[in-house]
Amino acid sequence: MVRTIIYVDGFNFYYGAIKNTAYKWLDIKSVFQKLLSSNHHISGIKFFTAPVSGLYNPLKPVKQMNYLNALKYHIPELNIVWGHFLTHTISMRSADPSVTKKYVKVYKTEEKGSDVNLAVHLLNDGWLNSYDCAIVVSNDSDLSEAMRLVKKHHPDKMIGLIMPGKGHPSKQLMANSDFLKRIRQGVLKTSQLPIQIPRTNFIKPSDW
Repeated sequence: MVRTIIYVDGFNFYYGAIKNTAYKWLDIKSVFQKLLSSNHHISGIKFFTAPVSGLYNPLKPVKQMNYLNALKYHIPELNIVWGHFLTHTISMRSADPSVTKKYVKVYKTEEKGSDVNLAVHLLNDGWLNSYDCAIVVSNDSDLSEAMRLVKKHHPDKMIGLIMPGKGHPSKQLMANSDFLKRIRQGVLKTSQLPIQIPRTNFIKPSDW
């Protein structure tokens, strides 16, 4: 069996594959089991994300934590690695020609840490010989250097790329991966969690 660890860029995964679907109550391990061949033994799933803000919708962080807790109870191999959001004001040129000021102040919120955390874990687990195959679930080209270093220093290890969404995969990521899989809606549809996670109070939100 091929020891396999999956590294999920949580926000890239959500916005690329999940956001505009009816399949948000997703069993991510089931998705990866369907996409990978049967000789892959999934020994770990590392999910890199950050707590969402409730500034405009106070239910968002509640739903996020409900879902992530449901995943933790349902998937013992799952490890959630937290980053954070940074919000600050910046001046940007207005798109409205009728306003008197050419520049307006806006709030800019950026996710910090997740891509760095993923890259560090990918490299560290390679040096610790924790996997035979690493699966990167992202289309963020910033991860390509970490993948390149794994391939350079551990040429016996495989790196697979799972592409969220319908766009073109990053050429930089493709150059450092051994194979590519795409997440299609048919797989999402057949990979849903139970409405209520057994022996817990975690229940799928009614509007999901």
